[in-house]
Amino acid sequence: MTKEFDLATLLAERGAERYELHARHLNHQLPRMLHTIGFDKVYERAEGAHFWDADGNDHLDMLAGFAVMGLGRHHPVVRKALHDVLDASLPDLTRFDCAPLPGLLAEKLLSYSPHLDRVFFGNSGTEAVETALKFARYATGRQRILYCSHAFHGLTTGSLSVNGEDGFRKGFAPLLPDTAVPLGDLDALARELKKGDVAALIVEPVQGKGVHEAPPGYLLAAQELLHRHKALLIADEVQTGLGRTGKFYAYQHDDGVEPDLVCVAKALSGGYVPVGATLGRDWIFQKVYSSMDRVQVHSASFGSNAQAMAAGLAVLSVMENEEIVANAAAVGERLKSRLAELVDRYELLADVRGRGLMIGIEFGRPRSLKLRSRWTMLQTARKGLFAQMVVVPLLQRHRILTQVSGDHLEVIKLIPPLIIDTDDADRFVDAFTQVMEDAHSGGGLMWDFGKTLVKQAVANR
Repeated sequence: MTKEFDLATLLAERGAERYELHARHLNHQLPRMLHTIGFDKVYERAEGAHFWDADGNDHLDMLAGFAVMGLGRHHPVVRKALHDVLDASLPDLTRFDCAPLPGLLAEKLLSYSPHLDRVFFGNSGTEAVETALKFARYATGRQRILYCSHAFHGLTTGSLSVNGEDGFRKGFAPLLPDTAVPLGDLDALARELKKGDVAALIVEPVQGKGVHEAPPGYLLAAQELLHRHKALLIADEVQTGLGRTGKFYAYQHDDGVEPDLVCVAKALSGGYVPVGATLGRDWIFQKVYSSMDRVQVHSASFGSNAQAMAAGLAVLSVMENEEIVANAAAVGERLKSRLAELVDRYELLADVRGRGLMIGIEFGRPRSLKLRSRWTMLQTARKGLFAQMVVVPLLQRHRILTQVSGDHLEVIKLIPPLIIDTDDADRFVDAFTQVMEDAHSGGGLMWDFGKTLVKQAVANR
């Protein structure tokens, strides 16, 4: 006789096997990496911008699940909406009706970008990008997509084609026709557009990798160039959208910018149900869905499911009622300004940049001989090791979760839940200041860990 399924019992009986199960059945390199950098923690519960380990220790989340947890974990309004939609026993995903929740969420989303008219719902950021690429190519009748150097737009084949990191692309060719142009370089964009085969430029208004912002005026000038050559502007707001940068969309920091297609995901989920959305102009959707014969020419099996739509509606309601965008702007400015004050104090700290609660902390070559020799040792082994050296004590000593901004980068990216308050911001700055003090004083444990990372980097060559 089989036992009735009980999730709490299953977790109690098998939860301690989490790392062994991943090593045996999933990506075996994940637990190996976590063990190496000392991130092999066991977390028991979470709420808001905090989670607690098995010993009851509070940890501050400055990563937000790579920006998924915009409202933090287990926001009560989103949680209630999901309970309500499950209790409603809706006839979900019949595929041959028009359910109300997708229409309501689309209407609400479009109210934040009134120049756009229609929405396609998928299940992730990379699906939102795939949709934008397909729609741009079909609507313009052209094949080539331009993207910016160092961009990250996802890891499925289409989105990988516009990914600026060679490490992700290696071994997966052939990809879609594409060309990289430097972020902010209008001359390079103009040269490519003159060839007459460009469907669109896809751009993150603030790049996640390295936290590099498009220069002021670039998006508007790029939009004008693209439209002059009958090409489209795609704004990838998967990470920057829904208030992350202190505006609802990051492109809204530049007046007059009106992308033809906008991709969102991550925070729209409330951290519960995967969802992605591609917003676009009516004429683009009219071309793609040009007849009843083409009604299913682009679709997603789980797109527009009731749980995801309910979560999205609840998220947008919370954002308005709790003034989440204003909080991200205010707390982000405090965090950034306090960190910027440290640049002149610590020679290993090169720059602090970003908008709202998307902040990059970059480290650079120090002036003093002793620190410079240690820096050189790390750089020779593998670029990016110093940033990882900072991330580890932040977690192990100060119980603050952060991560590096990309492979081979000496940059830490802060993308906390948008609900963090000034106490959380000050907690991070105080902890970071202590880590910098240890690094500059030659704190043994930190540099000893650096030697461990060097050995691991050499072994992996």
